[in-house]
Amino acid sequence: MTTEHSWQPICSTSDLIKNSGVCALLANQEQVALFQVGNDKIYAVSNFDPFGKANVLYRGLIGETKGDVYVASPLLKQRFMLSSGVCLDDDAYTIKTYETRITDGELEILG
Repeated sequence: MTTEHSWQPICSTSDLIKNSGVCALLANQEQVALFQVGNDKIYAVSNFDPFGKANVLYRGLIGETKGDVYVASPLLKQRFMLSSGVCLDDDAYTIKTYETRITDGELEILG
């Protein structure tokens, strides 16, 4: 069985907070954490922290190591790369990432 992915409108880019996270709900009821880093790059990852077992990653702190941007969970502080979802503290864990695009000032996620 294959899953068809399509672009879903999520919010206006003016709803995002630079260098901070916001939470959104996809059509399939999955929560995503959105991060606008700098003025142009927007990342979308699963909001579910696999260590703390809670939807909290949008509340995490954004950081950078070796040129890679990550979010540190607000619960147990594990760091997840926003580009790939890989956990920097335990590579056995990965969170889902989503492709994003902006169309007419609206953020869309491929989901």
